[in-house]
Amino acid sequence: MAGQGRGARRRAAACLLTALLVLAGCAAPEPADPAPQEIGALLDRHARALLARDEAAYAVALDPAYAPAAIAEFDRLAEVPLASWDYRLKAVERQGGDREGGGRATARAELSYRIDGYDSGPVTTERVLDLTERDGRWYVTGDRPAEGATQQLWQQGDVETVRGRRSLVLGVGQSEERLKTIAAYADRAVPAVSAAWPEDWARRVVVIVPATLDGMGGLLGAPAASYRGIAAVTTGEVGGGPDAPADRVIVNPEAYGVLGEFGQQVVLTHETTHVATRAATSAATPVWLSEGFADWVAYRETGRTAAQAAPELRRAVRAGDLPAALPDDKAFSFGGDADALARAYEGGWLACAMIAERWGEPELRAFYRAVGTHPQRDGAVEKALAEVLGTTPVEFTDDWRQYLRQRLA
Repeated sequence: MAGQGRGARRRAAACLLTALLVLAGCAAPEPADPAPQEIGALLDRHARALLARDEAAYAVALDPAYAPAAIAEFDRLAEVPLASWDYRLKAVERQGGDREGGGRATARAELSYRIDGYDSGPVTTERVLDLTERDGRWYVTGDRPAEGATQQLWQQGDVETVRGRRSLVLGVGQSEERLKTIAAYADRAVPAVSAAWPEDWARRVVVIVPATLDGMGGLLGAPAASYRGIAAVTTGEVGGGPDAPADRVIVNPEAYGVLGEFGQQVVLTHETTHVATRAATSAATPVWLSEGFADWVAYRETGRTAAQAAPELRRAVRAGDLPAALPDDKAFSFGGDADALARAYEGGWLACAMIAERWGEPELRAFYRAVGTHPQRDGAVEKALAEVLGTTPVEFTDDWRQYLRQRLA
């Protein structure tokens, strides 16, 4: 009987455990936090209202304290011809409150937008939005770039827009006359680039002109001092296809402004070349080739001699300081020795000019494409030199050094 009692107790315990497991399995799961879905829907409505230029609908989800700043940005965007404006919600973090409501939240979202008639792919940037919940509804209390993300031009002031034949120029703190002049240079740059690079590209360009050097730094997400002596830069994704983030030429209003007409045209033709060759440029492309090719296009029909266009390298060669090798990527770093940087650019340009002169312009383009299609940096130039130009790195460097002597001594 004692053994039977123990067995009965074991069976009863087993039955109790089974019942508890069944009850646990049938318990209703904790409801999901509705905030992400609600905030995502808010951002979708926000985007539709902005594209429709519906200020009343745009303001519905704005906290009263934040509304004046947000509406000011809404008004500035009226000058930007947008084709799309979309948010992709990435994360929501609550601060206070609970699933029943109340409290605050921080949302991380990816903003992507396209300019109508110019962008085949979107510009993308990370945003952080602050929100508060009242009476079961979320309201935006702040919107700022995520850490490491860049500003957008309309966050720096009122936007002035000038449309060229082949360009769109957006400026802050600039006169209409100055923006029209930049558009004229950009319009001339596009056919010049197409003649030198007769490949499939958009054949139009967007130029951004901030009010100050600091504004340029904000647009690039980098210290302004790094770009003090740089007249313009091009943003974009190397090797990108038709859906890659759109390119922008960003002008340094200070450095660009001190150039003469010839220099300003060369700068915009150089930067437009980067836009045109973006799909053929990859991580395998050394900077001497990408920058040298852009300078070759910019100077191609100007009639400038090597001595005129490469003054710093000419001084070095005449002083007996002939470069031993093509400039490496570090030589093109901004913020260092300006004369050394100039020599790096001039050396890359003369390498491309030598290829065009000795092998031909089609071979220069084929060489550029061949380097860019290599799967990695190692071996890219060596393989293209052999297959396209029929030479070796040692022979090419020797030829380049001799070319510098001939053109600059």
